[in-house]
Amino acid sequence: MDEHLYRWRNRELREHVSVIDNKFSPTLLLKNATYLNVSLKQWIKAHIWIYKDRIVYVGDQLPDKVTNTEVIDCSGNFIVPGYIEPHAHPFQLYNPHQLAKYASQTGTTTLMNDNLLWLYLTTQKKAFTLIGEFMKLPVSMYWWARFDSQTLLQDEQEYFNNGNILAWLQHEAVVQGGELTCWPQVLKDDDRILYWMQETRRLGKPIEGHFPGASEKTLVKMKLLGASADHEAMTGKEVFDRIRLGYQVSLRYSSIRPDLPTILSELKELGVKNYDSMTMTTDGSTPAFYENGMMDRCIEIAIEAGVPIEDAYMMASYNAARHFNMGERLGAIAPGRVAHINILDAKEHPTPISVIAKGKWMKRDGVPVDNMGDIRWMENGITPLELDWKLEESDLQFSMPIGMEMVNDVIIRAYPVSIDANVDKIEGNNDESFLMLIDRHGKWRVNTIIKGFTSELGGLVSSYSTTGDIVLIGKSKADLMLAFNRMKELGGGIVLANDGKIIFELPLQLSGMMYAGDMATLMEKDKELKEKLKAFGYKYNDPPYNLLFLSSMHLPFIRITPQGIVDVKKKEVLFPAIMR
Repeated sequence: MDEHLYRWRNRELREHVSVIDNKFSPTLLLKNATYLNVSLKQWIKAHIWIYKDRIVYVGDQLPDKVTNTEVIDCSGNFIVPGYIEPHAHPFQLYNPHQLAKYASQTGTTTLMNDNLLWLYLTTQKKAFTLIGEFMKLPVSMYWWARFDSQTLLQDEQEYFNNGNILAWLQHEAVVQGGELTCWPQVLKDDDRILYWMQETRRLGKPIEGHFPGASEKTLVKMKLLGASADHEAMTGKEVFDRIRLGYQVSLRYSSIRPDLPTILSELKELGVKNYDSMTMTTDGSTPAFYENGMMDRCIEIAIEAGVPIEDAYMMASYNAARHFNMGERLGAIAPGRVAHINILDAKEHPTPISVIAKGKWMKRDGVPVDNMGDIRWMENGITPLELDWKLEESDLQFSMPIGMEMVNDVIIRAYPVSIDANVDKIEGNNDESFLMLIDRHGKWRVNTIIKGFTSELGGLVSSYSTTGDIVLIGKSKADLMLAFNRMKELGGGIVLANDGKIIFELPLQLSGMMYAGDMATLMEKDKELKEKLKAFGYKYNDPPYNLLFLSSMHLPFIRITPQGIVDVKKKEVLFPAIMR
């Protein structure tokens, strides 16, 4: 392992000290800076010395030696720590590299990322090589270690076993266990996951829960078993109750749950004045949601809601760093910390005019600076999707007595299918469509009817799904075949077809799950996808999440998974997958 990626070497530490002794010059000097001191919760005027990627001094002194030092006069500006997104899902159509690059422009210089897709899309060795490459970027990219698949895989043990999970937990770039969508089975009898939880805590790393609507008794039990934090509170009272029990709570502002303004208002009504146990998260929102920023937007909402300005900034920086036991490295402007710094034109304006990440400019005076480098995707197994099998007409058989009815963006319930599904096209003015999940390797398929997704669309085919398997939804078998073949030609993606014509395509050429291009272009494609679907009777809010949630076993009540159609509560396979 490249340990130098996660700590400074002795030689580097000696150089840092030599800067203080005026034997070395700072590489960057921020003069006359009014900065937020998170230990005092006060704004203090000081000079900030930076040497390469580290803050080496903050105080009243100026260096005697400034050879080759870049000197910036920050008079009139305000300096805050780079923002931390504590709960990122960096694969929501975008890829982690482009997400980090985009996030840096609005001041988010650290992301704590879900590792789930690395388990499916490449080998562990190559995944570790990739996260090593990410650590070389100016934006700090850390990771979680998942304990479960969030669905029902046919070969779960291949991915979730002691060797794999412990290797992830012990990796220097992994900062937490979870998120814990499998908590019901832990409460019931799963000692294997409980063991992983205890190993996580032994390593000094927190465990992120996933406890929507959990009762007090459940929250207490999970605290006793090792859970540290939760991001699923949907009201101020739920936040209050979690903090009362000792949880670190992340307040959510996401494309699925934009609850932050309401939660903050309700916390104010409850008389809450201490925000030290709170962070904020955008929880892996879909691309278009980020048009107005990331953590800077959360800070803006907090300030508007009456949160003290100092606390608003700390909720998006130091509070998260402290929670991950990284307060000596991140989240503060103080000697020894990584040089993640945002320069503001006013305390009340959290979107920075300039951004520094690991001592490098990411944005300067409003102009982006591209210091993000590249990621070697191809060499590490992240390639265009190559399907060496064909979709056959015989695969498109949908005689199933039980279908899946969408109630909203997240809830799907079982319903009795009454239409004749043994047809080439579902006619009539209804909202029932063919639905199939088919293995990306072509070994199995699961077929049923879905109600509520569209009333008119001929075919949608997506290689973007919870597991990277292929989702087909639509009213016409011919359009489904057309869209599938086009998706295959693209090397993965989301394709819409209707009346024998391709009407939309979004190439996802990084393993069929991620867009290879920039965030701005992807945001427009995300909006176009939603607009196209709405024109064909789609009535919900977040199509990419709908595709993910089809297989997500942490949501009620019925799901389509690699094992088959599953009753979530009973965790019982109602109709098994069919081998091809």
